[in-house]
Parts: sequence; C-alpha cells; structure tokens
Amino acid sequence: MSQLTPISPKQPLDILILSNGPGELVTWVRPVVQALRQRLGEDREQLRISLVLSPCPNASGEEGAIARCYSEIDRIQNSEHFWPFLLWGKTAEGWDWRDRGIVIFLGGDQIFPVVIGKRLGYNTVTYVEWDARWPSLIDRFALCREESKAKVPAQYQDKCTIVGDLMVEASATTLLPEKDSEIVGLLAGSKAAKLTQGVPFILIIAEELYRQRPETRCFIPVAPTLSLDELLRYSLPAQNPMVEKLGSPAVELIEPTDGPAYLKTAGGAEIELHRPFPAYDRLAQCDICVTTIGANTAELGALAVPMLVLLPTQQLDAMRAWNGIPGILANLPGVGSTFAKAINWYMLRNLGFTAWPNIWANEEVVPELIGKLEPKAIAQQIIGYLDHPEQLEAVRKRLKEVRGESGAAARLTNIVLALIEDIDIT
Repeated sequence: MSQLTPISPKQPLDILILSNGPGELVTWVRPVVQALRQRLGEDREQLRISLVLSPCPNASGEEGAIARCYSEIDRIQNSEHFWPFLLWGKTAEGWDWRDRGIVIFLGGDQIFPVVIGKRLGYNTVTYVEWDARWPSLIDRFALCREESKAKVPAQYQDKCTIVGDLMVEASATTLLPEKDSEIVGLLAGSKAAKLTQGVPFILIIAEELYRQRPETRCFIPVAPTLSLDELLRYSLPAQNPMVEKLGSPAVELIEPTDGPAYLKTAGGAEIELHRPFPAYDRLAQCDICVTTIGANTAELGALAVPMLVLLPTQQLDAMRAWNGIPGILANLPGVGSTFAKAINWYMLRNLGFTAWPNIWANEEVVPELIGKLEPKAIAQQIIGYLDHPEQLEAVRKRLKEVRGESGAAARLTNIVLALIEDIDIT
C-alpha cells in the first residue's frame, strides 16, 4: 500500500469489525485493519477499532489469540461471548460505545451487522464474497467480484462498490527475499483435526526429500496458537495413532540458543520451525509448498507460490468443519464420528475445486490430490517439480494471472472514509 497522509475523524469514532474464523482473520481482517490505521491514523482517542468474533465451524478456539497479534485493534471479544452481544448488546467486559460508529462485516452471518448496526445506531459496511444479503438494511456493500453486483436489486445497486478480493492482499506488502537453496514449505495446519494427520504425513515427506535431495531445506510455519511442545506431540505414537498408521519417523525437538528451533527425524532430516506470524516473507521464498484446503491456499496463491493441495482420507472422520446441518451432525457427541465418515465420503465425491487459486480460475492451476495418499509418492512429485523449475515457473506465472489485483483493503477503506464524511456532515 502506498503511504498516504492519515485523515483523522473530526469527532471520536468507533469501528466495530465482525468476523469469525481463522481464515477470515488472516486474509480479511488483517489487511483491513492495517489499511484503516494507515488512512485514519493511530490516535486511539479519535478512532477505536474493536473486533467481535462469532462462532465458526472452522474455528480452532484460538482466534482471539491470533487477533491479538494485530496491534491495530484496540479491543477483542472471543466467540463464546457472541450471543449475549447479538441478542442483548452486552459484551463480556462491559464495553462502552461512542455515539458515532461504523460496523464492518468480515465474516459470519450477514444478518449480524444488520442487528448490531441497528442497536448501536451505526452505519454498516458488508464485505461480500458471493451474495449480498439484506440490501435494504445495509448501508454499503464492498463486493469481491462483479458477478455479485448483478444479483443485487436495481434500487440498491448504488450501495455496491467492487473492491476486489481481500485474499490477494498478502502479495501487496511482501517482498521476495533472496535465497541460496531450494526451499519446501510444509503446512500442517493449526487445528487438531488437520495436525493429527498432517504432522506425521509431512514428516515422512521431509525425510524422503532429505534422503533423495539433502540440499533441499524444509520448514513448517507454526501457527501462533500452537506451542512447539504441542506440535511435537502430534509426532509421537503414544499421543497420535496416525504416526504408527502412516509409518512416520521418530523425531526430536531441537531448540538451539543461536537459531530457530527445528525437528530432527531419525533419518537425519532437519525441519525448521518458523514462529513469526504471518510467515509471508518465508513462504514467498518457497519453490513449492505442501498444504491442505483452507484460506492458506489463498495466501499462497496471493504470493504466487506453487503448491500441492492434499486431502488425505486415511482418517475420514477427521474433517468436521462443514457448514450448516452437515457440520452439526459431524460434531454430535458420540455419533459424530459415524456421521463425519458418511458426510465426508459423500462430500469428497461431490466436491468441485477446493483450492482458492483453482476456484478463482475455475480450472486446476495447482494440483488437488484427494484419497489415500502416500507421503513418499507426494515427495516424489515434489522432486519432479524441483527437477523441472520451468514447470514451477509456469505455475507461478498462472497464479499471478488469476490472483487479481491487490488493493481491496484500500478500496474498502475508501468506502469507510465516505461514510465518515457523511457522519461528520450530519
């Protein structure tokens, strides 16, 4: 983002951001709060930014901890306190609210800004990824794509502005660092369901890469909500049955005083554990990454990093984050595992594209591999790409084409600025 002179509100103002899951926090909330502070300044007496989280089937329970990494935000309420706030306007800490304010919707149910904006007497801005709902009750819509505007009734079209995709903002502020070796990123996830399968899987990949290509460096970006000891537990057969099932190597955690921690496998592979968050600078160095479905595919796509998107089905009941009734059934006590297996069996056979770059392009830009995947076979695919850098460059070029232009956060902030000017006039 280019540097602009901050414009301070004429009177004290509250901005309330509504969001929910970890993907929205990283790819939507983070760039928006950065843009708001850049344009509206750091004076907390004039502009206070609050974040209220709502429940999300994809949540890890650590979303509040992730949000607290963002210094631009002044107050954060976790999702377990959401319903009293929605129904009665009561926050867990008894927050006060200024007379003037704006509610920005960045994840959850689009009815939430309608209810909360009306109660607080604030203007509302809804970021829309697909369909704009409640157009008669929302003040402004910031649309991700042109197709969404066509669905809005004609009398509300003037409320709509195409801002672009917030998920591509990672590329706007990340410079490609220099490197002196091949680097493979191994993204294991942040929640137990993914880590249970993902950690043993990527350890096998890393050891196989080391055996065949010892000069290649591997690293794991560690989620801020995950301690190194917690990560290690997913590699221990006594703690994780998938270790024995997959045949994952024994590992030890090494924490040197003069460098980053790393995991060392029995075969000698060393996998760096990268703690800074978000890890965009490090990810931008990667020749290729291994990941699973989720917002991380959008971040890698925004950085134009080639990737293999894996959805192993060895543990078919692990995926329980579907929306709506399937998600409720999959998480029922006692019988949830049975429902999860049946739902996932059906879903996996009826999925369209799951990786965000492929969704953007409506074609397979990056490989999506689904089924009982073998880690050593995945390692061979990685080596095949590393042996043919021209193939990786072709993927990188296509990712740059499909990710779209950056600047969505700045354009959404312009909508907020226009509303503030209207408030100041009145």
